[in-house]
Amino acid sequence: MNANTKDIETLAIDTVRILSADAVQKANSGHPGTAMALAPMGHVLWTQFMNYNPKNPDWANRDRFILSCGHACMLQYSFLHLTGYDLSLDDIKNFRQLNSKTAGHPEYGLAPGVDVTTGPLGQGFANGVGFAIAQKHLAARYNKPGFELFNYKVYVICSDGDMMEGVTSEAASMAGHLELGNMIYLYDDNHISIEGSTDITFNENVLKRFEAYGWHVQSVDDVNDTHALQLAIVNAKAEAQKPSLIKVRSLIAYGSPNKSGTAGSHGAPLGADEIKLVKENFGFDPDKSFNIPAEVEEFYHKAGARGEKTEEKWNKLFSDYKAKYPELAAEYELLSSGQLPEGWKDALPVFKASDPKMATRMASGKVLNAIAAKLPNLIGGAADLSPSTETNLKEYDSFTSENRNGRNFHFGIREHSMGSAMVGMSLTKGVIPFGATFLMFSEYMRPPIRLASIMKISPIFVYTHDSIGLGEDGTTHQPVEQLASLRSIPRITVIRPADANETVQAWKVAVEHKGGPVVLVFTRQGLPILDQDKYGKATGLEKGAYILSEASKTPQLILMATGSEVALIMDAQVKLEAEGIATRVVSMPSWELFEKQDAAYKESVFPKAIKKRLAVEMASPMGWHKYTTDEGDMLGMTTFGESAPAEELYKVFGFTVENVVNKAKALL
Repeated sequence: MNANTKDIETLAIDTVRILSADAVQKANSGHPGTAMALAPMGHVLWTQFMNYNPKNPDWANRDRFILSCGHACMLQYSFLHLTGYDLSLDDIKNFRQLNSKTAGHPEYGLAPGVDVTTGPLGQGFANGVGFAIAQKHLAARYNKPGFELFNYKVYVICSDGDMMEGVTSEAASMAGHLELGNMIYLYDDNHISIEGSTDITFNENVLKRFEAYGWHVQSVDDVNDTHALQLAIVNAKAEAQKPSLIKVRSLIAYGSPNKSGTAGSHGAPLGADEIKLVKENFGFDPDKSFNIPAEVEEFYHKAGARGEKTEEKWNKLFSDYKAKYPELAAEYELLSSGQLPEGWKDALPVFKASDPKMATRMASGKVLNAIAAKLPNLIGGAADLSPSTETNLKEYDSFTSENRNGRNFHFGIREHSMGSAMVGMSLTKGVIPFGATFLMFSEYMRPPIRLASIMKISPIFVYTHDSIGLGEDGTTHQPVEQLASLRSIPRITVIRPADANETVQAWKVAVEHKGGPVVLVFTRQGLPILDQDKYGKATGLEKGAYILSEASKTPQLILMATGSEVALIMDAQVKLEAEGIATRVVSMPSWELFEKQDAAYKESVFPKAIKKRLAVEMASPMGWHKYTTDEGDMLGMTTFGESAPAEELYKVFGFTVENVVNKAKALL
């Protein structure tokens, strides 16, 4: 069939196939096969079902779209360009090139219309659960009879690879339990992975699996049957209670005479000769690249333009809502802008030095419950550990399938998907999510933490039981390398406060922070509350490091520490000063915050002339040399812990006043 004789739908779909293949070929890098195969799926979504406005990609009630199989991003880029987003044909031609909007996998904040950064398989699938949770929560708080402000859907395209990743199982289980009927997932069942046919690794019945999770499942035998796709999506939209999975059979690199249905079209360009054959097969000029027929451009632009009128109707609805519910409207406008209510900081507690010892996890719980009423957008929970992490908001209900207004989330023992869901929640304006577990289990959450850092978004990760101070639980539960590992991630802010008042300031920083995730690290064991009238103010935490206790005269030595070890070096300072060794104590709860300070402030805390320095932290010493200098030292953990009471472990590993004093004196 010649391109000129095709119906507009067929011509449009084939144009997307060829545009995707051309971009990958020009880049000489990429994954053309899935984009070519799924062009009909994208066509149906962008022209018939999804609500979006290319002129305002951040419209609050737009449907969210996630390409979990991010390697097929040319599918998404093609439709963003064709429907009128600010993504030019030159951007398409610059696919995978430096400074291009069209990165090798979709990146939030780079290409307009990309709702979340995807690429690591399974992450987008799990992010969708967070988006769906946030929509339900916003609807419960703000929707009123006659004013359905937030009713958007979450559309996700996922792949065999997504289905194999473990995080998908966690997320699917959570979604089914919470009855998130606003999720519509289209599973591309193409039977191909990089190594070949999926038969070599994957032969489970995916629909039965998801049915067991509590999902509504359907099957479409051929992705090219757009009518069947439409019916399946209509059915999915009608299912309000269960999340929906539509398994769609496709042929990878559809239209390629020699590479369709093969692994060779998955992760490499088709090749110049094969591209010509594809174009001939679809009735296009084989010698033209990036050829978009005028009628196709007009067709897709019209589809995109419909979104302007849809948003106009919503804006009118919101205007009427403001007249009837002015306080709620004002609250949403404030919170969705990223601002916080006036006076919220007045609720921050202050702890007295005369108060009993308090674990920073306990102090954290008190802070959370003190500020919760002032910050209605602060929502979160734990991976089955809220009693241990002290993250339960005591005056509020749980978020459940029956109560979407709840602010306490029970993520279950699913740390990986908890982190991924937090990403989706954080990408929803008007929501500040937090999620908690033990510091040891941050290992399960590395992918979403890293992706949050890439996206410059600011979910709050709460990690307790932060050291060998955990004691008898032993080696498997005592974190050693985790602080160094987390600090190595660009754009992250790790804060390990020394006492209850530093914990207050840590939460203040976390709530206000923008530009990357915040990790709050808290103790299980009780710590003394430092006297702010006698020593440095805990507000110094916002600068990352500050002089907590100054030497009696010009310092000969600087002791520095984070978290529970600050109390230890304070006791060591007393002994050193008694021996005539002028010692400065620096509390250093956050390297990242300290590195943002100007040179003058850094010099005031760590004068270059004072090179005798000792850092103390019950963790890997990696990275501390930057602050200790070549003439300093670090007392840390260079092995794993043991199972024993904490006080015994402190002696075994040298975290005693006597050992700190001896190591300090050895520097002089």
